[in-house]
Amino acid sequence: MNKRYGYFEHDADIGIIGRGNSLEEAFESAAVAMFSIIVDVNVLYCHELIEVTFEEDDNEFALIEWLNTLLAVAHIKHLVLGRFELHKNGSSWRGKAWGDKWKKEIERGTEVKGATLTMLSVQEKEDHWVAQCVVDV
Repeated sequence: MNKRYGYFEHDADIGIIGRGNSLEEAFESAAVAMFSIIVDVNVLYCHELIEVTFEEDDNEFALIEWLNTLLAVAHIKHLVLGRFELHKNGSSWRGKAWGDKWKKEIERGTEVKGATLTMLSVQEKEDHWVAQCVVDV
């Protein structure tokens, strides 16, 4: 497996790809890809913690739920996120994310409005998982 995350071209929006040794790692990588559009996640201290939970049987819909829940909570709490952890138990998902409060010193990238069903795919490959979708910018 090469890079943890990447991007693919889409007309007006951006396709994100997360890769990992497990399904959860692929979702975590997809979150890093999405928030890296918004900000350089490497400059964050990640002092603020948020926790999210949701129920979803379908892995593809779970990816969309994960990403959009992170965006919503980050928006409500005025945070930008940069580190992620996710655990699955049956259809129950429990995640954590760390980030920082927005401040003028943090350079803003492109706003992400949400993860979409466009080109949505979650697949187990020979030696890793790949999770991808298009995000609306």
